[in-house]
Amino acid sequence: MKKPEVYRLFVYGSLRSGFRSTAYEYISRYFTLLGAAKVKGKLFDLGAYPAAIPANENTFIVGELYSIKKEDEFSWAIGQLDDYEGVDVEADEVPLYRRELTEVNMNDHLTNAWIYWYNGDVAGRPLIASGDVIQYMAQKK
Repeated sequence: MKKPEVYRLFVYGSLRSGFRSTAYEYISRYFTLLGAAKVKGKLFDLGAYPAAIPANENTFIVGELYSIKKEDEFSWAIGQLDDYEGVDVEADEVPLYRRELTEVNMNDHLTNAWIYWYNGDVAGRPLIASGDVIQYMAQKK
């Protein structure tokens, strides 16, 4: 099997450290937090979770950049996250998200990382204008 060349992951929702969810506990076991980062895109409120879609204009999604701790565990670890994010589905189902490489800006340095883009329709869903779901949720309370 060919080894992936990118071992970094950008997260913006429940996988961020600020959520302290069981999903974050999983990610922190296999990935090292490199720091705050952002990607070009738009973030929408789907109620139970946020949806990120790519964008060409200068709108950004705020999140965190991670790197795998052990490269030989990447395929297994990212596979578990693919399952969590609804990427791997039955033949008659549509994946909730898709994992793709994207350009990440961290401290004005660009790098590539994997991201989970929403695979559905966001029409009529509230835009999270700040691009930061944690800030958005705090303001909603």
